Amino acid sequence: MKISKPEYLEKALLLSEDERERVLSRMTGKLPRRLEKDKLSVDEALAIQLEIEDEQLNEWRERMHSIQKSDKDKKVKPEEKAKVEAKPKAAEKQKATPKEKVVVLADAKKPAVAKPKAVIKSK
Repeated sequence: MKISKPEYLEKALLLSEDERERVLSRMTGKLPRRLEKDKLSVDEALAIQLEIEDEQLNEWRERMHSIQKSDKDKKVKPEEKAKVEAKPKAAEKQKATPKEKVVVLADAKKPAVAKPKAVIKSK
């Protein structure tokens, strides 16, 4: 395994002693064995580990985005169902509205509001 990007070697060189120990403790697989057999320097091993962690982080982010997207789609579907159910009700209201207008127009000859009769005061 070789370092594909020299940026990681630069990052490894800039790590503090505590950070270096933490990164070394997270190494798994063949990398710690290669380090023990002196096939890699500590800085190279750190750079490779940082590169692996960045790749894993990017993969994790992609999975989280896809999960969040699917969750969002699942949440939208019940809302869409409610909208679809609400649309026929709205259509029924619209169908009822023209009939009412016809009735109102037919009743337009009559006064819509009854006028109160004049009150005659008797003495």
